[in-house]
Amino acid sequence: MDSAILLWIQETLRAPILNPVMIFITHLGDHGAVWLALTVLLLALPRTRKMGIACFLSLLLMGTTCDLILKNVVARIRPYEVIEGLECLVGPQVDYSFPSGHTASSFACAYVILRMATKKAAAVPALVLAALIAFSRLYVGVHYPTDVLAGMVWGVLCGIAGCRIVLSLPENRLRSLSH
Repeated sequence: MDSAILLWIQETLRAPILNPVMIFITHLGDHGAVWLALTVLLLALPRTRKMGIACFLSLLLMGTTCDLILKNVVARIRPYEVIEGLECLVGPQVDYSFPSGHTASSFACAYVILRMATKKAAAVPALVLAALIAFSRLYVGVHYPTDVLAGMVWGVLCGIAGCRIVLSLPENRLRSLSH
């Protein structure tokens, strides 16, 4: 099923005009760069510092559990190495496929923003970007759909953990962390 979906995306949705856009979107998630930049911005502003701390903790948890442990334990080969006819639109990846770290970091931060933003509409751009990054991983041919689905779930779980840690800390402890 995974293979059929990826080949369908390649044959049906890929287009020369769309390829550079999807490659750009996928690179936004490289090393969690866009989410790390957003985290720094959130940490810099006093009104959003709690959210920034939760994003930081979520990304830290995601990076250690997903990228360092899960990927190496599961050791799933990238789809472009296995599926005949699947063309990878970006360079070879240096790690394993399951779960998608790009997707996990995206959904970790998007969840934190959704959970902690006072205006829930502020989370819409983060959720849209997270979904675009997740889909881009399929579009460029570097992840199976189940990798992306697992990345979404793992990211949300890391986001939940980050929020719970921050929201459980006494206010005076948070103030000392944010100075």
